[in-house]
Amino acid sequence: MSYSLLHVIHLLAAIFFIGTLFVEVAVLCRVRQQIEPELMQKVDKAVGARLRVVLHWVVLFVYGAGIGLAWFHRQALADPFASSFATLLSLKILLAVGVFFTFGMVAMLLRSGRMTPARYRRIHWAIFAQMVGIVLLAKGMFYLHW
Repeated sequence: MSYSLLHVIHLLAAIFFIGTLFVEVAVLCRVRQQIEPELMQKVDKAVGARLRVVLHWVVLFVYGAGIGLAWFHRQALADPFASSFATLLSLKILLAVGVFFTFGMVAMLLRSGRMTPARYRRIHWAIFAQMVGIVLLAKGMFYLHW
């Protein structure tokens, strides 16, 4: 697959992923305060079920395309401190791996019944912050040089 096609797939999937997190942390948190708890539980359940289906595909595309893009930059990644590009790309990959494992932690907490609403909000804000960091590093790879 061409680099350009992988790049577009990666960018679109990242937009969908970050957009979903933005809606969850910045929009739905305020909506929850304005809607009756019983109704919001139904909304949360319906939205959560749909997001699990959609996000599985989005995650597959964002990480699959990301792995493909990393393969194109394997020489830079072999020595992550040789250039600013390689350093920022390595940091971006580390944050992406962190996001992946954090979502795994969310899944385990949900399955075990140990997820609380406060913990859910904190984790989603942390993931959102990591995703913003990934976007900033992605742009910085092409504009920051040392």
